[in-house]
Amino acid sequence: MHGSDFFQVMIKFLLMVNKQGQTRLSKYYDHVDIGKRAALEANVVKCCLFRKKEECSFVEYKDYKLVYRQYAALFIVVGITDDENELSIYELVHNFIEVLDKYFNRVSELDIMFNLDKVHIILDEMILNGCIVETNKNRILAPLLALDKMAEG
Repeated sequence: MHGSDFFQVMIKFLLMVNKQGQTRLSKYYDHVDIGKRAALEANVVKCCLFRKKEECSFVEYKDYKLVYRQYAALFIVVGITDDENELSIYELVHNFIEVLDKYFNRVSELDIMFNLDKVHIILDEMILNGCIVETNKNRILAPLLALDKMAEG
C-alpha cells in the first residue's frame, strides 16, 4: 500500500456562496486546477441554490456528494467523497456557523467579506487536509482570540 492510498481526503472543498451565486469563500482540500474551479463552483451553485426548501440538502454531483445548508443570504456547500457521512458534514456546517456567530456576534455576509483571513483561521482550526479535527467552539476560537489580544496590546 502506498502512502497516498492510505490517506484519502474526505472533504474535497467548502464553499460559502450568497443567493446571487457569488462565492464569498472557497477552500479546497483536494487539488482542482485554478482554471476549473470557477466552472466547478458555478455548477455546484446551480445544483444547490435552485432547489426547493423542502428538498433534501444532499445532492450527488459528478464525483462528489454535496451537502449544503442555507443561513439567511448565505449558502455553505461542502463537496465530500461517497464514503463520508452526510449528516456529520451537515452538523459540521452548522457548527461552523455557530463558531462564526460566536466570534462575530451574529455573522453576516459583510463580516465574511471583510474578515476573510479570520474566517479561514476558524475553518483551518476545524478542518485539516479534508478531515474534521476540532468541533469544540472554545478550542476553535482560542488561536484567533489570542491573535486579537496580541493585536490590541
